[in-house]
Amino acid sequence: MALSYRFVVVAGVFITCLLVANIIAVKLISVGGLVLPAAIIVFPVSYIFGDILTEVYGYRWARRVIWLGFFCNLLAVLAIWLGGLLPAAPVWGDQQAYTIILGYAPRLLVASFAAYVLGEFANSFVLAKMKIRTRGRWLWTRTIGSTIVGQGLDSTVFIIIAFAGTQPWAILGIMMLTHWLVKTGYEAVATPFTYAVVGYLKRKENIDTYDYNTNFNPFLVSR
Repeated sequence: MALSYRFVVVAGVFITCLLVANIIAVKLISVGGLVLPAAIIVFPVSYIFGDILTEVYGYRWARRVIWLGFFCNLLAVLAIWLGGLLPAAPVWGDQQAYTIILGYAPRLLVASFAAYVLGEFANSFVLAKMKIRTRGRWLWTRTIGSTIVGQGLDSTVFIIIAFAGTQPWAILGIMMLTHWLVKTGYEAVATPFTYAVVGYLKRKENIDTYDYNTNFNPFLVSR
């Protein structure tokens, strides 16, 4: 498939949402009495655009973009870490603020990367398989169904790796459930937007990919 600028835009938005979410996640916000990371503003959008990638272009191209997002995020983390190591100029007195806001604890990094890979690939896999089962009908069942699985894995893996041993399991369970429900609800509310973008891309690209013969191994990025 020849790449179009529309594909590049969708992939760019996907990766941008991922990077921004990881930067602003350090801030906790209160919404309706729920304490959530500020990343909730934009992270679910990466799942919406992941759905769009898989629905229109297929699992093969979504797989490549998922890995591209992973390595872009890794590059951002390395750049921020190196920036923190370099000596601050005498006229700049905000080194501590830089470290507090942009510094990453190794445990949280592992949690974030593991949750991202498992959640995104599960989301793309489920959507691609459901598209075949439904014969391309009922897009909403695929976008919401795949998000239930993907965001469920993402929230569970991240919270267990990041916080196991620091909080009672009952508290961790509430955190997992809260994050999962909020992210899934975000996807459901955004369904009309997803329909509009998917419909536009299918018309303009003249493509509607079904992964009948796709190898779903997440590591076959060259195929």
